[in-house]
Amino acid sequence: MSNPTADWEKVGDRFYRKVKLYEAVFDQDLELENYVIAGAPYAGAIGIILTCFAMAFVLTSCTALYRDEDKIQNYRGVRSVKSSIDIYSYSGRLIRRINWDKGSIRGLGWSEDESLLVITEDGTVRCYYDLQGDFTQFSLGFGAEEHKVRACRFWPSGFVAILSNNHLVAVTHYHEPRPKVLALPPEDEIHSWTVIPPAYTLSRSVEVLLAAGQTIYVIDSSEAEDRALPSGPFKHISISPNGLYVALYTEDGMVWVITSDFQNKIGEYESKARTPPNDIQWCGNDAVMLAWEDEVHLIGPNGASLKYYFDGWVHLLPDVDGVRLVTNDVCELLQKVPDPTEDVFKVGSTSPASVLLDAADQLDKKSPKADENIRLIKANLPDAVGTCVQAAGQEFSMHWQKQLLRAASFGKSILDLYSSDDFVDMCEALRILNAVRDYKIGLPLSYDQYRRLTAEKLIRRLMNRNEYLLAIRLSEYLRLPANKIHVHWASQKVRNSTEDEDTICKTVVEKLDKKPGISFEVVARAAYDEGRSYLATQLLNHETRAGKQVPLLLAMEEDEIGLDKALESGDTDLVFFVLLQLKKKLPLTSFFRLLTNRPVATAIVESSAKGQDQDLLKDLYYQDDRRLDSANLLFEEALNQTAPQTKIDKLKLAVKLLGDTNKDPASVQYSRTCSEAQALIRVQASLDQDLDNTHYSGLSLNETLLRLIKTGYGKRAMKLQSDFKIPEKTWWWLRLRGLVAKRDWGELEEVSKQRRSPIGWEPFFNEILGAGNQKLAGVFVSKCTGCSAQERAEMWIKCGMVVKAGEELVKAKDGNGLEELRGKARGVESQEIERMISQFRGKR
Repeated sequence: MSNPTADWEKVGDRFYRKVKLYEAVFDQDLELENYVIAGAPYAGAIGIILTCFAMAFVLTSCTALYRDEDKIQNYRGVRSVKSSIDIYSYSGRLIRRINWDKGSIRGLGWSEDESLLVITEDGTVRCYYDLQGDFTQFSLGFGAEEHKVRACRFWPSGFVAILSNNHLVAVTHYHEPRPKVLALPPEDEIHSWTVIPPAYTLSRSVEVLLAAGQTIYVIDSSEAEDRALPSGPFKHISISPNGLYVALYTEDGMVWVITSDFQNKIGEYESKARTPPNDIQWCGNDAVMLAWEDEVHLIGPNGASLKYYFDGWVHLLPDVDGVRLVTNDVCELLQKVPDPTEDVFKVGSTSPASVLLDAADQLDKKSPKADENIRLIKANLPDAVGTCVQAAGQEFSMHWQKQLLRAASFGKSILDLYSSDDFVDMCEALRILNAVRDYKIGLPLSYDQYRRLTAEKLIRRLMNRNEYLLAIRLSEYLRLPANKIHVHWASQKVRNSTEDEDTICKTVVEKLDKKPGISFEVVARAAYDEGRSYLATQLLNHETRAGKQVPLLLAMEEDEIGLDKALESGDTDLVFFVLLQLKKKLPLTSFFRLLTNRPVATAIVESSAKGQDQDLLKDLYYQDDRRLDSANLLFEEALNQTAPQTKIDKLKLAVKLLGDTNKDPASVQYSRTCSEAQALIRVQASLDQDLDNTHYSGLSLNETLLRLIKTGYGKRAMKLQSDFKIPEKTWWWLRLRGLVAKRDWGELEEVSKQRRSPIGWEPFFNEILGAGNQKLAGVFVSKCTGCSAQERAEMWIKCGMVVKAGEELVKAKDGNGLEELRGKARGVESQEIERMISQFRGKR
């Protein structure tokens, strides 16, 4: 195996390495010099756009590339090939071809979640949120269609577009795009520009560094500030990944590295090139790279440099921990040698980790020197084990991964106490990384990129590439749920399969049935989006959650099935939601037809309409021929009216509705009640007109009679009682309460002279006593023949007539009662009670 330091080069006091990832990546006929490449983070995919006016080559992790329209192209005759965006893996495998028909492209970039952003000359933005060709679209506005987009600069969550009139339009979030115009830039010629992401600015909003004229401007949403930087114009500007440093390329071939606040100059480098480079990028946060056609300069701290030469055109694709170098022949990663790797492999290194690796090698040779090495580093052995583990993660070579892990395993076996968590986690991570780095997959992630990306997002990328088997195995290995993988597979199956729909449904159900967390609704929606409505309906039958089934069924115009599914669920809120949607989109007759033979749905509509939509309720009752309910509704409306004639008209309509159902006892009774209500309304209107200072409209019949008695119109009340055939008991109660409220004691005394009362005489006693007239209440005590002597005695006591109570008890021969009266009597009453007691005892 080759020496691990063979590809190392020293730049100043630091080492950099160029790791070969893949060979024979692209066809030699592909002229990379005619394309502009843009890379997305975390080693994704490569794409190409080919049109008559613009081409784009998209390298993702992804990366993007389009034909440079400013260059003269070789004439190749008329081409019949349609415009398209071709997306490849880094190993050169075609992932997806997206047809393109939106005109000239002015910006291509990638988000952190591998969404492809395509910005056209007229300001249209397409966001391809997966690698399957699905996209969302929006427009920049702010005159982009009129002035045209000139170029774009991207960061992981947004981008800035510059128009031909130099105006800058920013979009800070792809998921909720809200284009915003920045402060007006200067009118000078713009030589180069870049953006500082919001995460690295003090204002937490995007800032643009614009090289215009002889200086640089910093532009945000509120102002354009001239930094008065000398030695312009600057042909290139590049911001470091951490946002702390800026690299500038001057017209005379000098490279300046300054802090992003423009306060300090870190270093400079003279390229001695007659032409400016095609690209300038940062390699991590420590070095700057300049790229010409087939030559790359790596500039380290303090102006130290290194040059690389290639057989063909080279493109720089920056990532978080290095830069990928892409040519037709090879894809390589250039990065600073990680500290653990340098600690282990540096020539002449005597670090504990390096000694531990040598000890493991000596152990394989069965040399006693292994024991000597271990004794040398015994005190630092835990650190040596940890360094070997970390260095293994930084290696792309499986041979050196194994060697370093074997060394770490040897070292930890000697230690009495050592936590193997880091060792196990690294073995797990390397198994995953080696699997996805395979040329068939083409995801050359470094360990640092994998940690930033996370396993969940890596699995998502595998799903987008249709690598379902590997995605499922990784999920099982990491003990992560695999339900999204199965659903994604099924969605692609229903989209792309050429089999008949019944066969597709059977295949999908057999694969997904009884698997936890599966949403057939997502699969059914994918089928519906492809125009396979029958397949979508069949798949929805296997969705167990009605809340997922029903909205899609409604979107598919399967209204009746959707309503039945909601009713079967027993969820009244869901049923109400369905009914609300159906009422909005269906004619009223069709809506009511759906309610036929569905009593629960009808009841929900009726309950909702009672408080909100009386007209709907009327139509519902009319549609169902529910005449009694319709009459009740009219009766309720009549009660809410103020004009007597309007009330009468409503009641007449209610009677008319019931005209054909006279054989129904309830309808007959209802008709009679409505007729009486009409008569009462007429009487009340007459009373309001005839009697001053009183109001009778809106009162019930009993309230009307009571008010007439209270106001002294007893004869009118008696006439109403006769006309409306008020029951005798009801009339006596009303008369009693009216006379008591009026305090008409004389009339009540006349009543007491009558021989009988339909309601008995006890109510008279109670009502009059409650009004405070004990004397008149006492008149009715003797008439309460239905009460016992003891009860009448109690009535007499309440009236303050203790002697009368005693007489009642004497008649009843209740000696005990008389004894109890002794304590209640006062003065003369006491003597009389004593006499009664004595007389009662004498008789005994």
